[in-house]
Amino acid sequence: MTKKPLLAVTMGDAAGVGPEVIVKAWGDPRVHDVARLVVLGHPEAIRTAVRLVRSDLRVEVVADCAKLQSPPETIPCLPVGDDGLLDVVPGTVDRRTGHAAYEAVVRAAQGTLAGEFQGLVTAPLSKAALHAAGHNYPGHTELLAELCEVDDFAMMLFLPPEEVPACPAGLGVAHVTLHMALRDVFANLTPERIVAKCHLASRVMRDGFGLSAPRVGVCAFNPHGGETGLFGDEEQQLIGPAVEQARAEGVEASGPFPTDTLMCRARDGEFDAIVAMYHDQGHIALKLLGMHRAVNITLGLPIVRTSVAHGTAFDRAWQGNAEASGMVAAMLTAAKLATGVYSRQSG
Repeated sequence: MTKKPLLAVTMGDAAGVGPEVIVKAWGDPRVHDVARLVVLGHPEAIRTAVRLVRSDLRVEVVADCAKLQSPPETIPCLPVGDDGLLDVVPGTVDRRTGHAAYEAVVRAAQGTLAGEFQGLVTAPLSKAALHAAGHNYPGHTELLAELCEVDDFAMMLFLPPEEVPACPAGLGVAHVTLHMALRDVFANLTPERIVAKCHLASRVMRDGFGLSAPRVGVCAFNPHGGETGLFGDEEQQLIGPAVEQARAEGVEASGPFPTDTLMCRARDGEFDAIVAMYHDQGHIALKLLGMHRAVNITLGLPIVRTSVAHGTAFDRAWQGNAEASGMVAAMLTAAKLATGVYSRQSG
């Protein structure tokens, strides 16, 4: 392998499970085999997480990442956030942790855009805490799109190939609409947006994961695919024409297909990526296939960004029992995207 990429790992909301899952993931030797890592967050919060899980890891404050080696027994931490976040009660929404999480994402994104880091891995933040701090973004995806100055972007949930053996490059689900009320999906579902997400899904599976002609399955919107208009006509008026346009523009797209059967077909190797119409249509199906190892990838950015596919888990924060396999998967996927390993494996 070429020189290991340096990945910026943002701590997320300090009142949630972010610090704990980072520390636990740090103990997995696989991540150090493929990447160098630096945490962006408050060093004392990370130290507290180290003590929580009874780890022997050392936390080392760093100011310059240019020559960072990141040995497995040490967690380098680039300080972000003031001491006020240390007073926040675990599992609660607070503007202090919301602002610190925002600052870490901004610093990490800026550093990645500038070439200081080769990728960005984010621990979960609280949307409510983010808003309480005055940062009115629906989540990481929209904030990162603004920081990177892109309009054509999407969230993809991704399962690595070891989780879906019939899919040689893994399986991804991109979403046409994302963080909005279900009633608002109707107004935001357009053929243009569906076509754009088909392109993004195809592009990441081709350029990021090395497939020469990715097969994209497109979800229907209504039960049974609308039953030829009996249960809704979005398939006929919006989705079907969008699939035809995507195909005319070179995407190997097909559909719309009812989601309850489409995800089973994809799991069995018939498709490489799925385009879902709204958040839960894609999230629920993929998480049932691999809840703890699903990875969130932001499509359309000029940088690599991955994340865990779960939230802050305030109900189990700072209890020592958080599941860290999603953070491990996010780190491994970011490293592979940053170095082109998937392309070499699957091409």
